[in-house]
Amino acid sequence: MSGHSKWHNIQGRKNAQDAKRGKVFQKLSREIYMAAKSGGPDPSGNPSLRLVMDKARAANMPKDNIQRAIKKAEGNSDEHYDEVTYEGYAPGGVAVLVEALTDNKNRTASSVRVAFTRNGGSLGATGSVSYMFDRKGYIVIDRSTTDADEDQMLMDVMEAGGDDLQTSDDAYEIYTDAKSFTSVRDALEKAGYKLAVSELTMVPQNTTPVPADKKEQFEKLVDALEDDDDVSNVYTAAADEDED
Repeated sequence: MSGHSKWHNIQGRKNAQDAKRGKVFQKLSREIYMAAKSGGPDPSGNPSLRLVMDKARAANMPKDNIQRAIKKAEGNSDEHYDEVTYEGYAPGGVAVLVEALTDNKNRTASSVRVAFTRNGGSLGATGSVSYMFDRKGYIVIDRSTTDADEDQMLMDVMEAGGDDLQTSDDAYEIYTDAKSFTSVRDALEKAGYKLAVSELTMVPQNTTPVPADKKEQFEKLVDALEDDDDVSNVYTAAADEDED
């Protein structure tokens, strides 16, 4: 696996996410509602719900907001959202995957298309870039929360069934097969590790440097997509600056 560091990107975008926390909570509430509606309100028997609840806690979403979304799913609400994926290219030819949860596909498709075209990108057909990404489990352990050194961490990750460990000064990043993600996560928690991030994600097989003269446009495109109320996740194959 390449040295692509999601943690670097997560930290880099954290302040921007904090600034629009209300919108982030609104999106998470929608994901919690759908997970509880389709698989039941008990996270111990609904892996999808537990996953999005973990995501909500990592975003510091209040417990009341989480429970409100679950109770709404238990009620008679007839709200329904479709999961839709859009694929395209950002400035510089960087592959982009966009996951959305929407109650109006036409509205969302139009908004995503506008975000691409106004910011130097192009929306592609289904399958145009998805083959360049792999679904993986992704876990981060902040090094300030553990005394484990890299050797101990590697041993525990391999014993738990993880595929890959990447180490930086401030974090251990662990990648797993999507199917074994839950068991790896649970094993690491049982071993006493505090997980800063635990999620299923899309990891690019290869990364593409964003040309210097395209970086501002590229960032505007990602911001426009993330600002869309219907968009849940934006994945890109952009190389981190320290990979250039």
